Amino acid sequence: MPLDLVQLAKKTAAIIRGDGTGPELVEAMIKVLRACDTKIELIPCDAGSEWWQKEGGSSYISPEVWKLLEDSDACFKGPTTTIPNPNAPSSVAVSIRQKFELFANIRPIKTYKNAERQLNFICVREATEGLYAGIEFGISDDSAIAIRKITTKCCERIVKKGFQVANYSGFKKIFAITKRNILKKTDGIFWTAVEKTQKEFKNIEVEEYYVDNMTQQLVKNPERFNNSVLLSTNLFMDIVSECASGHVGSIGNVYSGNYGDDYAMFEPAHGSAPKYAGKDKVNPVATILSGSWMVEYLGEKDTSKAIFKATEDIINENKYVTYDLGGKATLSQMTNQIATKAARLLRK
Repeated sequence: MPLDLVQLAKKTAAIIRGDGTGPELVEAMIKVLRACDTKIELIPCDAGSEWWQKEGGSSYISPEVWKLLEDSDACFKGPTTTIPNPNAPSSVAVSIRQKFELFANIRPIKTYKNAERQLNFICVREATEGLYAGIEFGISDDSAIAIRKITTKCCERIVKKGFQVANYSGFKKIFAITKRNILKKTDGIFWTAVEKTQKEFKNIEVEEYYVDNMTQQLVKNPERFNNSVLLSTNLFMDIVSECASGHVGSIGNVYSGNYGDDYAMFEPAHGSAPKYAGKDKVNPVATILSGSWMVEYLGEKDTSKAIFKATEDIINENKYVTYDLGGKATLSQMTNQIATKAARLLRK
């Protein structure tokens, strides 16, 4: 293909609406991106438990949507519900991470001006193995076993990503989170990858924390982790990043990206909150900022920067914020304010 056609080729993103509050949050995110005149083709589609309960099958994702994901340059996943039933499929997020080897889940923890605590660190989570590999089986009528699969390959690539994120962010420290005194084999593999990789990044200090102590410190003294990367295996970092999210004002503020070598999925860190579905009530920030990260990944850096700045301004002004942030604004009211401000910033 000629170079000029390559440069003009339109980027595409599959947009999974999700379950519960997902569709209205995704609509809000799309509204902000379009207000900022995104050139990315956004292709909405359905996947998740609500779709599955109507259509059935072995996956929450239809073959047609899988094909759409494969043909897209990136994807966005609105909040989805995973049914806690042994006969239900693997979650949408886990399925996509494993299919496209999106091994790095990245969640920034950064508070806003009015927050009681001023925090700024990044959680980097391995996202394809561990207990999320889903290897479990019954051994009798009243007992079952789950296998925590940990491999050198997956540990080395997530650890390297953690060091790269630290370097890119200007951070000089990584906290590696394990339970190596108990899980000597599996966490031993992870720690070996940390020691090996640190030799390539000699400017970055490493300190090991056991996961139980880490959660205590995140409650008691989270400031000690400022300007650092928290790095761990799948389940440990899922728990740690959720604990850390409690300091950001609301889980509704926490955005994330899942990165592989040549594909990425973006999603808010929170669940689908079905009891609030259709009530125009929930916080759109995590969804909007995850979408902003997606367009940055696809090349629209100015758009992303404007959306982040607009969102920060709206939260700091504290006038048009949702109930979980102490305000009275609806989802759509807060979205409209972010969209208007971001579009204005881009015109300057």
